[in-house]
Amino acid sequence: MKLLFLACLSPQTGNCTTAERIRGHIESAGHTCVLRDVADFKSPGDVAALMKREPPCEGVLAIHLYKGGQLLLGCRAPYGVIFGGTDLNEDVKDKKKLAVMEQVLKNARFAVAFSHKLKEVAELLWPTQSSKVHVHPQGVETRVAMGFDWDDFLRSAGVNAIAEDLHVFLLVCGLRRVKDPLYLLEAFSEWHAQDQSVILIIIGPKVDPVFAGEVEESLRRPTGVFLAEERSQEELHAAMRRSFALVNSSVSEGMSAVILEAMDLEVPVVARDVPGNATIVRHEDTGLLYSTPQEFVALSRRLLGDRRLAEHMVRNAKHYVAECHSSLAERKAYRRLVDLLHRVRDTDDPPLPIGHQDPELQECGKISCPYD
Repeated sequence: MKLLFLACLSPQTGNCTTAERIRGHIESAGHTCVLRDVADFKSPGDVAALMKREPPCEGVLAIHLYKGGQLLLGCRAPYGVIFGGTDLNEDVKDKKKLAVMEQVLKNARFAVAFSHKLKEVAELLWPTQSSKVHVHPQGVETRVAMGFDWDDFLRSAGVNAIAEDLHVFLLVCGLRRVKDPLYLLEAFSEWHAQDQSVILIIIGPKVDPVFAGEVEESLRRPTGVFLAEERSQEELHAAMRRSFALVNSSVSEGMSAVILEAMDLEVPVVARDVPGNATIVRHEDTGLLYSTPQEFVALSRRLLGDRRLAEHMVRNAKHYVAECHSSLAERKAYRRLVDLLHRVRDTDDPPLPIGHQDPELQECGKISCPYD
């Protein structure tokens, strides 16, 4: 089967990483998967034209119910959607976007939520579509660049101190407002003034150039907070592994791939207490959750002085990722879902309520995770 896969593909972002990983799962089953950036299309007509090219695409998968989904309005091929996070957490506040997402979900063969909490949000919004929504946590794959030069990385970010004397907190995110990378700026600067060994490095692509300019301007004065240029996935993982802790400051999250990657790399996580993060970070068990910048500093100070707590969280987080975010389990799930689209295309059956009536989807929707 030839499948069109639509996603936001800004380089070095979580969306891009997730899309590439899922494409690998689909192609490993022998299908052809054409991965395209939603930014390449202006309308559903553009997508329809692409799908008709020889050989034509026989099904579609899209990440983000609004950004990807809006390009599927009127789509006659069977399709499935994957919730992103900002679609259900932010875009639903816009009535026009909400109406689009409702129509997209209504005509989808299935929808994937990364967590039960996200599925519950969808069920509250669209209770009649509940049976279409299936929970499949993100899989995790980490690869660390060989020969990574930590000292060079620090220098490139503008850090002149001796690496061995530092405790580096690494905030990984695309530079856009929903990630709120400046949320901790003032509190961290005050802490750094008291303790020169703690620094915060923000690293990620300039997804929103205007906002990225604001971030750069805010970091021109000495604050103990630095901005690093984006790196390859392997180099980023190497930098994460050398850091003292991974930081998340997002206003909202679906399921943060970088948090899961930090857990797999055995790096302590200090994350903002928003629903998407609280789904995968259990406070003082698999990481730390904070609600204010002042609480972040207090918890981080505690982490610095409590090695047993850090070891406890890292050990549990590693186990959690192995139990609940297996890449192999994710691969099996998406193979089944794509097989369903294939079966629908071959039989020309009318769309049926999917879920309880479909044993294959029932099976791939079963998630046994002690943390969820």
